[in-house]
Amino acid sequence: MPFIDLNSDVGESFGNWNLGDDAAIFHSVSSANVACGFHAGDPSVIAATCREAVAAGVTIGAHVGYRDLAGFGRRFLDCTAAELADDVLYQLGALQAMARAAGSKISYVKPHGALYNTIVHHKVHARAVIDGIKAFGEDLPVLLLPGSLALDEAASAGLRGVAEAFADRNYTPEGTLLSRREPDAVIHDAQQVTDNMVRLATEGTIRAVDGSLIQMPAESICVHSDTAGAVAMAAAVREGLEAAGVQIRSFV
Repeated sequence: MPFIDLNSDVGESFGNWNLGDDAAIFHSVSSANVACGFHAGDPSVIAATCREAVAAGVTIGAHVGYRDLAGFGRRFLDCTAAELADDVLYQLGALQAMARAAGSKISYVKPHGALYNTIVHHKVHARAVIDGIKAFGEDLPVLLLPGSLALDEAASAGLRGVAEAFADRNYTPEGTLLSRREPDAVIHDAQQVTDNMVRLATEGTIRAVDGSLIQMPAESICVHSDTAGAVAMAAAVREGLEAAGVQIRSFV
């Protein structure tokens, strides 16, 4: 039976600002990318998210980002390689403490937002992210966009790079994510999303924004928890995959 991982960005509430229904989405996903406090999340939110993930039997991963709380980590920061590596290491240390207190640990890393997209092509920041992970002292897998320079950097450092696809995002014909500045960047039709992800898991292709089919060698699928209707969409994707004979399980 073919299998694939379903992951979601969680723990992104902060203080009185609530974002997403993490407890509900844990019923559908197998991996949780937990915000580490730099783009979202505060200590109490992170701790509670780890406890909920453990209770749901969901694998915990670190969702590291640029130090950009005001911009939700969606702005490029022109920091030095040393600063970025230290920021990644700091975030991993913070989440590991919370995960251990909840009875678990960090099992992988996924960069967030602008950092995720930057290290597709920015060699210095790609190397810095990998250096920060290596400094953590554990060989953690890294979730990345197919074709990312960071995949090459991970391989060179002896880390497992895991390619992922985004269920609710549109792609360009070249295989990159359509910019959020574009009106069709996010897909809101659950059936369209489900059909696309079933095709991905069974055929290795995904339909781009222009209607063309592109190769997408992904081991994991991300369903954003902050998209409108995210809980229902995640459930629909899981149901569609399982109906097609695809098993949902963590890649670690």
